[in-house]
Amino acid sequence: MPGWLLNHLKSWSLNLTYLTMLVIISPIVLWRMLTQGKYCVGWNERLLGCVPQPKDNKPCLWLHAVSVGEVMQLRPVVAALREQLPDYHFVITTTTVTGRDVADKSFPDDTVCYFPFDFTWSVRRAIRRLRPVAVVLVELEIWPNLILETDRTNVPVILINGRLSASSFRGYTRFRYLVRGLLESVHTFAIQNEIYAQRMRALGAPPERVHVTGSIKFDAVETDRHNPQTTEIRRAFAIANDAPMFIAGSTQSPEEDYALAAYREIRKSVPKLRLILVPRHKERFEEVARLVQSQGFALTRRSTVTSGDSTGGDSANGPPVLLLDTLGELSACWGLADIAFVGGSLTKRGGQNMIEPAGYGAAVLFGPNTRNFRDVVEILLKNDAAAVVHNAEELTTRIQALLQSSSTRLEMGRRAQQLVLAQQGATARTVALISQVLPKTASCEASSGKRAA
Repeated sequence: MPGWLLNHLKSWSLNLTYLTMLVIISPIVLWRMLTQGKYCVGWNERLLGCVPQPKDNKPCLWLHAVSVGEVMQLRPVVAALREQLPDYHFVITTTTVTGRDVADKSFPDDTVCYFPFDFTWSVRRAIRRLRPVAVVLVELEIWPNLILETDRTNVPVILINGRLSASSFRGYTRFRYLVRGLLESVHTFAIQNEIYAQRMRALGAPPERVHVTGSIKFDAVETDRHNPQTTEIRRAFAIANDAPMFIAGSTQSPEEDYALAAYREIRKSVPKLRLILVPRHKERFEEVARLVQSQGFALTRRSTVTSGDSTGGDSANGPPVLLLDTLGELSACWGLADIAFVGGSLTKRGGQNMIEPAGYGAAVLFGPNTRNFRDVVEILLKNDAAAVVHNAEELTTRIQALLQSSSTRLEMGRRAQQLVLAQQGATARTVALISQVLPKTASCEASSGKRAA
């Protein structure tokens, strides 16, 4: 069977599979649209691929980041690329609403839109409208129809900050034949570490295209506690410089309950202790606000204060609990933490980014469920630069111990920060690989024809 016909059959088989899945989950999508306001925007871009067309004739580089974490990883990459490629137009796509919100703030001078669903017609139209000279995917976003379509149109695909967990590797090996064909169509792999690289090669990625560059997550980390964004949050919340800070960030239910219980107990012996809660999803901001108030705590919300607005004064039960109910500020907020609990780790989520609080030199705590950051956790724990808590009681006990021994707390934070600094450099290596693929003096004249509608 000719290769073009085989790919055509693959594409439409995938379309049928996607449509079937969409029909099955449509009641859930509709319910969330009506009750939570989710999925109400971007359908023209997602389903039809009607992404905004660049208004200039600059060569276009398309970079895709799924959600907030991947968007944050792209910031240093895009900044470095912009210096090297000032004549390029950058298009950043995301999958989630929160990712889109953060991307809009992070890349105000670039085109930001939703990533098209992996239907043949949507990815084909998106490529036709953007006419990218290359597509950059963050971590492991290997969408079959996108790969087939870029391969058909000779648009190179570059995977950066690539990772492949043990569980994902086992899943992909069941479809090794199909996965191999897709990986063979990827031009360049920039992978976080040698373990992930070995798994990529085992699945069929051409060995000469796989490069170990390290993790960009370390490069995007701020280490200066006196940066303007962190200083602004401190002022807005009116936090005294000598107040010990406990931050529970990227939390899911019931982790906020655990943090509040620890805070209530520990303030008996450390009355100056302050607590900031940062839920993982914006849909839970109101829920967490109600939780705080239902437990008798006064509450100050970031969305209601600007610099100097909050009095921070004590109520009958002490100073208000602080709720960071804004998007894109958690990274800076970690710079206030003496002790940081990273959420999604006492639930089944698999953990969230603990590199950011480590970069500031906070004493980092997380639960046992950290599969999403297994390599980072291994480094931190091996060097006594973080600690695991298994339940609410252990969280309380560990925080108490760290507050009682400032030398232990500070040394744990120092080790964490040094580890982060030692891991940096991946952005430069990644940008070098991307630059090798791109035309140095590219012009949209290199791609014939006018932009298609």
